[in-house]
Amino acid sequence: MTDNVSEDDGSSTENSAGEERSITVNRVIEAPPERVYEAFLNPDDIAVWSPPEGFSANVQEVKPEEGGSFRVENIGEAEGMEQYSHTFKGTYQELKRGEKIVWTDESGEEEDSSTVTVTLNAVPDGTEVTLRLDGISEDVAEGYGVAEAWEDSLRKLAGQVED
Repeated sequence: MTDNVSEDDGSSTENSAGEERSITVNRVIEAPPERVYEAFLNPDDIAVWSPPEGFSANVQEVKPEEGGSFRVENIGEAEGMEQYSHTFKGTYQELKRGEKIVWTDESGEEEDSSTVTVTLNAVPDGTEVTLRLDGISEDVAEGYGVAEAWEDSLRKLAGQVED
């Protein structure tokens, strides 16, 4: 079973049911693919667009090369969110400038590790960003609002890079 959700802002989300789930979030951003690509790998940009609502980001490491790693601490700042501070980390598997970024998400337990694939396609209004998470457990997908968090991050990314 697949659930599709479309939003008025041009984003859409797809969830695939099963023991392991995939989530796809899609959004058109009014900026060239090269700029969007850079924002995914630039520590200053990551600090702005990556933290969930109510959090700030402390970007501790970004080595934007295949085999390179990243580490971002999301710090709960809103009232009651302090206890939800967490570290987002992974390893870059594939980098194609202006086209594609693939990384492993090593933030959770070993059995919860997943792969994130970001594809960037030039469209008349800018860049269509498709972000797909593969190999996440149903508990993570449903319990933590992963799709909603990525939709929020892509919204903030658009605000960061749009002309």
